[in-house]
Amino acid sequence: MNKEMLKKLILTGKGEIPADVVIKNCHIVNVFTGEIEQGDIAISDNQIAGIGVYHGKTEIDANGRYAAPGFIDSHIHIESSYVSPEELGRLLVPHGASTIIADPHEIVNVMGIKGLDYMMAAAKNTKMDIKFMLPSCVPATPFEHSGYVLDAEKMEEPITRADVLGLGEFMNFPGVIHAEDATLDKLMVAKNAGKLIDGHSPGLIGKDLAAYACARIQNDHECSTVEEMKARIAMGMYVLIREGSACHDLRNLIKGVTPENSRRCLLCSDDRQPKTILTEGHLDSHLRMCVEEGLDAVTAIRMATLNAAECFHLYDRGAIAPGYLANIVLLDDLTQFHVHKVWIQGELVAEEGVYLPHFEAYDIAEVKNSVHLNQFSVEKLKMPLTSDHVHVIAIQPDGVVTKKETAHIALENGEFVFSPNVDLVKVAVVERHQMTGNVACGFLKGYGIKEGAVALSVAHDSHNIIVTGVSDAEMAYAVESLEKQNGGIVLVKNGEVIESMPMPIAGLMSDQSGEWVNRKLTDIHTKAYEELGIDKGVEPVMTLCFMSLAVIPEIKITDMGLFDVETFSFLPVNCS
Repeated sequence: MNKEMLKKLILTGKGEIPADVVIKNCHIVNVFTGEIEQGDIAISDNQIAGIGVYHGKTEIDANGRYAAPGFIDSHIHIESSYVSPEELGRLLVPHGASTIIADPHEIVNVMGIKGLDYMMAAAKNTKMDIKFMLPSCVPATPFEHSGYVLDAEKMEEPITRADVLGLGEFMNFPGVIHAEDATLDKLMVAKNAGKLIDGHSPGLIGKDLAAYACARIQNDHECSTVEEMKARIAMGMYVLIREGSACHDLRNLIKGVTPENSRRCLLCSDDRQPKTILTEGHLDSHLRMCVEEGLDAVTAIRMATLNAAECFHLYDRGAIAPGYLANIVLLDDLTQFHVHKVWIQGELVAEEGVYLPHFEAYDIAEVKNSVHLNQFSVEKLKMPLTSDHVHVIAIQPDGVVTKKETAHIALENGEFVFSPNVDLVKVAVVERHQMTGNVACGFLKGYGIKEGAVALSVAHDSHNIIVTGVSDAEMAYAVESLEKQNGGIVLVKNGEVIESMPMPIAGLMSDQSGEWVNRKLTDIHTKAYEELGIDKGVEPVMTLCFMSLAVIPEIKITDMGLFDVETFSFLPVNCS
């Protein structure tokens, strides 16, 4: 803002000159007082000049609709939507999103700072304001190979960028609570730059949680119980209540929101696939759920706006008040939260589900060609076993937590023999970044696949290739097919690709529209269930891609082997 803009804003607010735009006849949600006021909203350039009775060069009749501040998603991974930043903006803005806080640790794990540069540049091609958190854990653990190592020294430049608000979710909570030097160095980079630190501490309680909070970690989105939520709020942290495509915590946690603690509660997606956006929405869906669970509508809106703005020190937004950015969502009601119109910085950007600005995709040349295998062959999937008693990754319903179990398997010449009558298959992770040639194999229970194979280059958080199937031959063909299409998703049956979705952006995101991705994912799901026989209670893509996330209990697999998350150590496949 310059002096002339400030003068214009003041005179507009005073009513001495007409506003650029006036949204008339609104019921205005005041997130400061908790009240709903009737009046007009005057806009000067990109800011709100006043609320009351105003006249403007352009006047829009809201016809009594509710005006709320633009919604702020407090934690989301753009890569998990499988679309580019500007495409995600096109999808989310019509649902009221004005700002998202994005953690790009998926693409930084693959491409390093080059990936961050791409995300920040592409983000400029959407009207939605995308703020970034600098990934704190690249790789997430030292027990896997990623495409990049982001240490404290390499963090010093990007942490100073204007659109980087701080360090992303600090998943290495053992490093924090044990005060490891390299971890403290990363924390100090943020502290010395005056930036925030996001949290990630599933299951942490008592003095361990206190030690974590000592680092002034701002928030946590990994609460799964009301008790965990209350413990974090009591220690001064914000709780980001998550409702994504994979993890569903909102209905459970909202029961713990009270008038006393609601100002420490925010709403977030973490992940949001196009299908979920196109069928359910975004934070408008979160708000519907909050009200259905008995939360006051204004309190819910405050969690999606002012609370998030204050948590992330975005003091220019989050409310409809003089001097705030003119980020405004016009709603039909405060129960269904149907979004009628959206303004971002004073510009009308969406109406009745349609994104209005010109759309232009950013060049992806710098983030293509990310799949690099070293002499991969079917032989690397062989795993001679010393006995038929093995450790097993057991998938649990409705989440990404797994159980460490054991099983007795059928062997022939020391090799596993698959049976369609036994819900147990081989799973492997193939390193794709550093040409190590690493391939680690284990066993997966609860996926239910009975024919063929599934391979993904989306495998949290280092995003090597993860593959599972009924035979080494099918699994190998799926991996080789994935390499040819430069990443994404491949379904194989009888030695043929029956469905696929290329993801040329770092092997993580498509360069196509959200609607195209949704159609592809729908076809992939249909064939996964109907042709491969995957259990219909399992989301075949999202579930598999989390089986390599070595920071979520109890047992996972990386390119270096079977990993016990509770002891932070590798397990032999055979039981001793």
